[in-house]
This record gives sequence, C-alpha cells and structure tokens, in this order.
Amino acid sequence: MSNQQLKRDLKNRHVQLIAIGGTIGTGLFLGAGKSIQLAGPSIIFSFLLIGITLFFVMRALGELLLSDSGYTSFNEFASEYIGPWAGFVTGWTYWFCWIMTAMADIIAVGVYMQYWFDIPQWIPALLCLVILLFLNLLTVKLFGELEFWFSIIKVITIIGLIVVGIILLIVGFKTNYGPVSLMNLTQHGGMFPNGITGFLLSLQLVVFSFVGIELVGVTAAETENPQKNIPSAINKIPIRILLFYVGAIIVIMTITPWTQFSAASSPFVEVFALVGIPAAAGIINFVVLTSAASAGNSGLFSTSRSLYTLSKNKDAPAKLAKLNKKSVPSRALLVSTIVVSIGALLSKLVPEQAFTIVTTISAICFIWVWSIIIISHIRYVRKRPDLREKSTFKAPLTPFINYVVLTIFAGILMVMLWAEATRVALLLTPIWFIILLIFYRYMKKRA
Repeated sequence: MSNQQLKRDLKNRHVQLIAIGGTIGTGLFLGAGKSIQLAGPSIIFSFLLIGITLFFVMRALGELLLSDSGYTSFNEFASEYIGPWAGFVTGWTYWFCWIMTAMADIIAVGVYMQYWFDIPQWIPALLCLVILLFLNLLTVKLFGELEFWFSIIKVITIIGLIVVGIILLIVGFKTNYGPVSLMNLTQHGGMFPNGITGFLLSLQLVVFSFVGIELVGVTAAETENPQKNIPSAINKIPIRILLFYVGAIIVIMTITPWTQFSAASSPFVEVFALVGIPAAAGIINFVVLTSAASAGNSGLFSTSRSLYTLSKNKDAPAKLAKLNKKSVPSRALLVSTIVVSIGALLSKLVPEQAFTIVTTISAICFIWVWSIIIISHIRYVRKRPDLREKSTFKAPLTPFINYVVLTIFAGILMVMLWAEATRVALLLTPIWFIILLIFYRYMKKRA
C-alpha cells in the first residue's frame, strides 16, 4: 500500500473544464445577489480587481508546480521555501478552506431545491453529499468526467444568458421595471450608488466567488502531461473572468436595475422569471443547482487530496494516505465527507445565516492559502535562480506584482475587520491558526 500512487487519469479536456469550473462557482450564482445589493454596478470593478489579482496568483502557482514534478499540493512547496511549519499550516488550512466551501455548496443545494419543493434545506443537502461521496469513491477519471459535464452546463448557461441579454438589449425589451438598457447601470445612483463603502464591502463575497480557481493546481499529481495542460488552463483565466463574471453581471444589471435583486436568491433565476420565461427560470435553477453540486464535488476532491498529501508528508495520521483499488484516497475522502456533513446541520440550525458564516470563514482561509503561494514564489525566485532561469512558465512582473497582490489581500482583510457582518468571523479565524501551530509543535516534540 505504501507504494501506491495517484493515477494521472485527468486529460487535457478535464483540466481545462476543471479550471473553468473553478472560476464559476456558487459565489457567482447565489452570492451575486448579495454582492450586487452591496455594491450596485461597481460590483463589476470588484470582479475585475479580484480576478486580475488571482490571475497573478495562478501564474505564480503554475511556475512553482512546474518547477518540480513531484509537487502534489501547495503545502509541499510552502515547506520547501518558507518552512515545514508553513507547509503544515497551509495543508490543513487548505483542507479547512474546502470543508467550509463544500459546506456552503451543499447549503446552496438545499436553498435551490426549495424553488421546487417545500422541504427543509438540510435534507437535499445531505442527500447530495452522500451521492457525491459514492461517485468520488470510484475513480479520479469519474471525478474529471463529472466536472467536465458540470462545467459544460455552467458555460452554456452563462453564454445563453449573455446572448439572451444582448437580444433583449437590441430589441429594447420592456420588463416590469422598464426597458432593458445599459442606462440601468447608471440611472439608479450611478456606478457607485453606495459609494466606495459598498464597493469595499462586496470584496469578501467576490473573493468567495473565486474560491476554487487554484483547484487546477491540486490536480497536478493526477494530470496527464501537466507541463502542457496546466499553463494552458491558467493562461485562459483572464478571458474566462471577462466572459463569465464581468459579462454575465453586466447583462444581468442591464435587464434588471440592481435595486431589484434579493440577497437571498440567485439573480440568474430572477432575471429569467422577470422576462416572462418561467420554464427558463426553472431550467436556470436546475443549472445553478448543478453548479453548487459541482463545487461540492470539487470540495470533496480537494479535501481528500489535501488529507492524502498531509498524511504522506507525516502531517496527518498515516492511515489517511492509503488508497483503494481505484487509486482513490478513500479514507481521507470519508473523513472529509463526515466533517462536511456539519454543513447540513448548520442548514438545520441557522438556515438564514449558514451561507454567510461559512463563506466568510472560507474567504479568510483562502486568502491565507493564496498569500502563501505568493510568498513561496518570492522565496523561490530568491533561493532557486537556477530553476527560475530554466522555467518555461515564468510568472510575469515578479517580484513587484507579488507585493501588490499581498497588499490587496491585506486591504481586503482590513475591510472584513471593519465590516460588522464579517468582523466576528475574522476575529475567530486566527484561533484555527493558533490551534494548528500548537498541534505542529506538539507533533515535532513527539517526533
């Protein structure tokens, strides 16, 4: 069992669509309503700012991963370039990130099911989790296939939304709130109707919209020809951001004034219901339901691989590194699924607050992981100029842009401390890091 290895069964089409799936998540489909309420049309600039920032994070990640074909996750190069403690904390934090994200996703599944059925949120959430567990236990290739088709559905939906929006704009279609027009972006208080405050407050939710963008890095150990497929997937991120985020949000707000969106529901569903296509609204709800299931699927994949890597590096119980006959880390997968199921419990106990709680904690932890990638890249450039020189996928504008990215992340954390809705979660999250550092010191003493 100790000689077992993860299989490189993910092909280029899987990696490309996993990368797309990572840039289109529950945060866009469900969280966009609250983001638009907070920022109005300035949400467009929020998506651009965070999207561009994370592109540079991904370029740094790509260069680090391809500098050593043995890397299977972020914690391995964090250990090498920052220190073993950083690898330990980052590995467990990334696992925790995806636990929180997967919780948000299964909670979202429960929310979407209420469009058709008057049942408690936690029931469909738990059922979805059980189905995803069963499918993930089979093969990594099946995970790739699931993400491929889930992502195809998302892509077709957003492109369809944009096409419908352009047609409505051209014909001057009238809704209950007036004609579909670009003027809807400026007529209701301008581009910054809630001032710079609204723009800043939206950043946390926009950050959550992008969680999973780094998932293509987690697939490196199971990707066929990573030297070719990973750069290809990363370099297409800017186009995806412009199309899937900026394009979709602009279209949504030209159809319906931003003042009419609800924080509790998906603006995608609301738009199609508004233009008098109730059947289409039901279809869109199905699509956003599959999007949430897709993100939950990615969550189980990520958490299981994170635990596997931690175990392999002796930072987690050795039993979690064992693979089943299909080369899937089944024990790590089962442990992660059990922890994610707490999300279904949150849906039962605090259905109104559950999504906000887990998205805030998740966003904070992802900022840590993305920052570690950037810091590791800074130290890699300093410590291994030989590898940097040979690199065929150099991150641009290094090291200047690395410090800009870290400054932006620090600014977002300051905004989260200032905002009442996110302050408590931000102040509580350091407890997680303190516990990890104590546990790390304890393990090193025992060793």
